[in-house]
Amino acid sequence: MKKHICALLILCCSGSLALAADAPATPRTADGRPDLNGTWDNGGGIAFLNPQRSPDGSVCVTGCPPVAAPAAAAAGAPAPGARPPPERPTYKPQFLARVSELEKDQVKQDPILRCQPPGVPRIGPPDKIVQTATEILFLYEDVSGPFFRIVPLRPGVIRQDDSPSYLGDATGRWEGDTLVVETGNFNDLTWLWDNGAFHTEALKVTETLVRRGNEIEYRAVVNDPEVLAEPWQMRPRRMTLADVEMAEPAPCMDQDLHLMQDGSYHQNAR
Repeated sequence: MKKHICALLILCCSGSLALAADAPATPRTADGRPDLNGTWDNGGGIAFLNPQRSPDGSVCVTGCPPVAAPAAAAAGAPAPGARPPPERPTYKPQFLARVSELEKDQVKQDPILRCQPPGVPRIGPPDKIVQTATEILFLYEDVSGPFFRIVPLRPGVIRQDDSPSYLGDATGRWEGDTLVVETGNFNDLTWLWDNGAFHTEALKVTETLVRRGNEIEYRAVVNDPEVLAEPWQMRPRRMTLADVEMAEPAPCMDQDLHLMQDGSYHQNAR
């Protein structure tokens, strides 16, 4: 009987070891750091507006009437590929009215609908990473066009023009196997998210990237003591290594908002 038990334990242990061996190892660069190089599927996209065509031929862009949902969605199941709504930053009481007003008037006030850079952390995790021993380059394909961020890994590196900017000034460091990116020196012309979440030039953003096998876990923590009641931690995002290369994105085009007839707020699935 004991022999049978031992045989089963060996079989179970062997099976566990086999499963562990099947998990892809985290590749490393020549200096021993996790290798973040590659093109990454981060669950984002540039389908910011989803026009809805009515039976009479008219096209609705915002404030559209609800459409019939599939049976699964009607039963409470999320649609395939749907992302849960983001958690909102917590604002100080005196700024709640402004956030609400911007949210209601998003289609007129949202900077990226005017082809402005989305800012950080709204731009989300990068679509491609190029890594060296001294700096890391983040490449993005966003709704308002292509963007890049240079993250020096050397302390004291500054831009020639150090004025506040849309994507700020980033500095990076390794904490073990975690890449930590701290960014400041922002202008106040972007939003934190799609719901009127404005910020000031006091904004600071800390991003972390951890690679495990063929995935990267991306996190971002936002702090703006001028308007936020507390730091805001965005919902973690998962990036998966892709076997395709980035293509030249379509140019950002104004959505003819001057022709808009209905100024109601639209639900943004981004």
